[in-house]
Amino acid sequence: MNEYLQSARYIDSGHPAVISFSKKHAAGKDPLSRAVSLYYAVRDGIRYNPFLDFSKEETFQASRCITAGEGFCIGKAALLAACARADGIPARVGFADVKNHLTTPALRERMGSDLFVYHGYAEMLLEGKWVKATPAFNIELCRRFRVKPLEFDGREDSIFHPFDEEDRRHMEYLRDRGSHADVPVAEIMQAFREVYPVLYGMGKAAAMERFG
Repeated sequence: MNEYLQSARYIDSGHPAVISFSKKHAAGKDPLSRAVSLYYAVRDGIRYNPFLDFSKEETFQASRCITAGEGFCIGKAALLAACARADGIPARVGFADVKNHLTTPALRERMGSDLFVYHGYAEMLLEGKWVKATPAFNIELCRRFRVKPLEFDGREDSIFHPFDEEDRRHMEYLRDRGSHADVPVAEIMQAFREVYPVLYGMGKAAAMERFG
């Protein structure tokens, strides 16, 4: 269990920025309440952006999301897990391949697909069980694209909705990639190179794009 409480390379819960963020936003007298408050702080306080330089390992790091004020699903999941660990809540990250039926044309063009491999979410040990929490899409983004924001109560899994607010097909889970004590960055980068050669190959130029 110690591995889910210790600071790691990417789930860097010992980083000063993570510790400060966790202390600022962990509200409540019990772990469940604090986990819920941390979820919303990460979901809405860090802007979702899939146009990042995926050739840099720091892109996948929790503390980088805080300093940049933005991140994509893996970075934000790592941040939530790191904040939970900083508060003494066991946490890890999980991954799945998902098909986004509502991918924007710009993102589909760069990715060359509507398949998101290694979509990341956090898992926290609350009241004796592991609970999934997906803090990827901030509330402003959800409103703009008319997709249902993901809520989290600490007791039920918070995963992507299959349909949006207009009953259009949204997210479809295709493959479970398992749970990890830290982000398996080398494995993910290799998959990104193979599945998204254009987006991955853009390197620093990808960060010049704007999403939402």
